[in-house]
Amino acid sequence: MDLIATLQCTDQPGIVHAMTSAVLNCGGNIIENQQYTDHTTNTFVMRTRFETSQGMAAAQTSLNGELGKFSPALHIRETANKPRALILVTKESHCLRDLIYLLELGELPIEIPLVVSNREDLKQLVESHGIPFMYLPIDSSNKIAQEKILIAKMNELKIDFVVLARYMQILSADFCNAMPGKIINIHHSFLPGFKGAKPYHQAHERGVKIIGATAHFVTADLDEGPIIEQDVAHVTHSSTPDELIALGRDIERRVLAKAVKLFAEDRIFIVGQRTIIFS
Repeated sequence: MDLIATLQCTDQPGIVHAMTSAVLNCGGNIIENQQYTDHTTNTFVMRTRFETSQGMAAAQTSLNGELGKFSPALHIRETANKPRALILVTKESHCLRDLIYLLELGELPIEIPLVVSNREDLKQLVESHGIPFMYLPIDSSNKIAQEKILIAKMNELKIDFVVLARYMQILSADFCNAMPGKIINIHHSFLPGFKGAKPYHQAHERGVKIIGATAHFVTADLDEGPIIEQDVAHVTHSSTPDELIALGRDIERRVLAKAVKLFAEDRIFIVGQRTIIFS
């Protein structure tokens, strides 16, 4: 059995020794191990992938026994059990298409049991890939009620995390707080410089020389959550708004897919307002 253990706690002597001892005690063999100490917060994080023939229960008992004295946030997962992602979309398809494409290639270790949208534009695309689609219109008058329906559906499907693949709705603070560190969003890196409609047109008018995209965790503070992944591209004065939009779409889809993959492989740790990521 192939397992991944992630650990986060206050830095203190003996943690690595305890982890290696715990793996050995359950007949395990470490395949990968990465660790880091954030000296600003005195936080220690570690990701350990190991094999064992004794099964999940034995591994959990051994790791809890050896590491419990450090009071860690400890999570153990069988790699064969892929995280289940709920995808939220509106009408732009580029990020969704890329996630589905990578999933079908076997390059994205997740399951997508449902795609939810506040519009019906992408229904045919989603269902053509054998993925259920749910139309859930949301406006200011029904947001709370519709989000309750969404949360109930997530509980029913045992959703592990949420991906906003160009979902053009602002989630309520209650929804964000219900899934801390488990909602991933993608936006153009012009925020907060170019807010509102047509950000690429605004960028063109201002003669920007670099455009980009940022994937981050969603919090109740709009677009202020810990950053997961970013990328940029250089542009010139000759780039038209349409060319900026096309280039921006390409960056957005790549950055979001990278962030989802990092999350699915348990490589992201949130420490304060930033992330520690093992690549």
